Amino acid sequence: MTSFKGRTLLLTGAAGGIGREIAALFLAREANLVLADLDEAAVQDMARTLDPQGTHVVATRYDAGAEDEAAAIVTVATRHFGGIDFLVPGAGIYPESPLEHMTGPEWRKVITINLDSVFYLCRAAIPALRDGSAVVTMTSVAAHKGSQNHAHYSASKGAVLSLTRSLALELGARTRVNAVSPGIIDTAMTRDLRGQKGDALLVQTPLQRFGHPREVASVVSFLCSDDASFVNGEVIHVNGGLYIAG
Repeated sequence: MTSFKGRTLLLTGAAGGIGREIAALFLAREANLVLADLDEAAVQDMARTLDPQGTHVVATRYDAGAEDEAAAIVTVATRHFGGIDFLVPGAGIYPESPLEHMTGPEWRKVITINLDSVFYLCRAAIPALRDGSAVVTMTSVAAHKGSQNHAHYSASKGAVLSLTRSLALELGARTRVNAVSPGIIDTAMTRDLRGQKGDALLVQTPLQRFGHPREVASVVSFLCSDDASFVNGEVIHVNGGLYIAG
């Protein structure tokens, strides 16, 4: 297993199902972690569980929709660990609303948290990214297929995919930028969807099961590692074949 010793991960949405697995895997690979989430109590408890001594893990509250907070968490990373090697903007929401009844504020909230926050964080982090660093964004199968009653979500994730490719062009030799595109992963975010449409989604998925957050985390870790040293501007699907079969 590739060691990340001496290198630092800044992860937002850290207290979510996928975020927790990313954090645990990177810590197992000896990385330093800066964990950020809107749920301060949850992310602080998570940090204490992962690193009781507080040597390698720092946790902070972070509102992904607040532009000025991006610079603040980058400062936390540089103050504690000197810079950033791995950046994973993982904060996101997945509300349900048919487009016909979707309000302007509902649309803007999803775009702000799922898309604008990635822009805010990447822009703020660029000066702190070290040579040989990596950014991994979180898009979704919905970015490629659309999503019934989640048009704001699919639109935001499609835009994240385009932003990822633009960043890969702009950041050049110093920082690689790639995306992970999960399908239906067994997390709290997809609980309602799995409850309503689980059987139909399993039929559409060649592997005949939902994904585990660890299976997404392992791909994020790969894209950050030297094993992916010539992978740039790409998206890796983690959906059990749902995308190709749908």
